[in-house]
Amino acid sequence: MKPILMKCFLALLLCFFPLIINAQELQLVWSDEFDYEGLPDSTKWNYETGLVRNNESQYYTDHRLENARVEDGKLIITARKEPYEGAEYTSASLNTKKTFNFTYGRIEVRARLPKGRGVWPAIWTLGSNIDSVGWPACGEIDIMEYVGSNPDTIYANVHTRDYNHNLGTGRGDKIRHEHASDEFHVFAVDWYHDQLIFSIEGVPYFACKDNGEGEGAWPFTKPQFLLINLAIGGSWGGQQGIDDSVFPVEYQIDYVRIYQWKE
Repeated sequence: MKPILMKCFLALLLCFFPLIINAQELQLVWSDEFDYEGLPDSTKWNYETGLVRNNESQYYTDHRLENARVEDGKLIITARKEPYEGAEYTSASLNTKKTFNFTYGRIEVRARLPKGRGVWPAIWTLGSNIDSVGWPACGEIDIMEYVGSNPDTIYANVHTRDYNHNLGTGRGDKIRHEHASDEFHVFAVDWYHDQLIFSIEGVPYFACKDNGEGEGAWPFTKPQFLLINLAIGGSWGGQQGIDDSVFPVEYQIDYVRIYQWKE
């Protein structure tokens, strides 16, 4: 879509977004309000472990309170500067791969982002079929990405087999927010069978639509699972280096809610 047309489309979207999201009644189908203490609820969350992706510098640990704990009504993911299993930093990455997979609906997360050059927190989903078809064919929905070296900007991105950053064809957008890490914000995506609408505080800033090119361009008719992680460094988060003076650094999540539309 040409830039001018896209701007017009988003302007119309801003006007009609409340009508779109209220056209059908939503019902809560999965959530974690973090109204307990200790490790994240094992009936809801799985851990990624190790040095996982993107040339990142952190080692993701599991069942370690120093990196992921629930306290005072919040999930707190803490990245630390410490030697661990050959890495220089530790952190945590949680997902619902083995506990909850879903198709369509609204994903809503209220979170306070960490500060500091080199931090790279995210809220995102991956296709449940990733083990059989691989990435990016499984599809990836980046509800929120934030890099500490660009502290006033929130990003949303979508990756598929035909549209991804490796090919230079990735689809996404960004929104400027001067207080991105100073307070809690609600990040969300409304996932329909033919479009994804990304928002912050209920205000949409990016829409990605099925362009009719097939599953390679739009695999989002199949189940996905949710991930929440705090990466350090890496191919994007570490482009401006890592400021070791900020550690330990916390990524705080107030709640995670997934809704679907009633039939």
